[in-house]
Amino acid sequence: MHKLVRLSKYKETEEGTELLVMIPGCRIGEILVSKNICQAEMRFDDGRHISAEQRKKAYATIRDIADYTGYLPEEQKEWLKYLHISRTGAEYISLSNCTMDQAREFINTILEYALENGIPLSDFAIDRTDDIDRYLYYCLMNKRCAVCGRDGEIHHEDAIGMGNDRRKVDDRYHKKICLCRLHHTIAHEKGVEDFRDAYKVYGIVVKELEDEKQQS
Repeated sequence: MHKLVRLSKYKETEEGTELLVMIPGCRIGEILVSKNICQAEMRFDDGRHISAEQRKKAYATIRDIADYTGYLPEEQKEWLKYLHISRTGAEYISLSNCTMDQAREFINTILEYALENGIPLSDFAIDRTDDIDRYLYYCLMNKRCAVCGRDGEIHHEDAIGMGNDRRKVDDRYHKKICLCRLHHTIAHEKGVEDFRDAYKVYGIVVKELEDEKQQS
């Protein structure tokens, strides 16, 4: 069993270091007693290599994509690695010892692939990304709701104004976010700040959207 844990206290002793470890949302006391478990392997995040949180995000997304495509998770992982290589020119990576930057870029690639193909995720994608602005950009480009991933429409955080024709207003410098009909309605009901606080997403300026509209 692999779990992401939180270290809350430590004490140096003559024998070594005692740690107080918290496993959020998980109770394993009965397992420890029934199986007489008194040893465990720990991997420490030193801030340079891929973090445990990044690894968790990557594997969760790989599993979701595998469930959608029908591949086995290990097959899907390898396929996505080569997709990442073809899209970015990066070298082949291992999710056991790559850098945090390499992990961030790989997570970007597989989340973008999920958005492009309408692949449902078991968690909100905003909780999977390490690069929120880039995620919000791809939601806009692929017309996917930044909250839930469903088909979306553009919501303007900067109000265009009553009586203005949205087809004629140059909104290249307005903050925009892609939201499904449900979350679009909620955004209007809550207002900008409350909606941001509730869903951790926000509008960004994307000039390409207006340029594309004017060319079509």
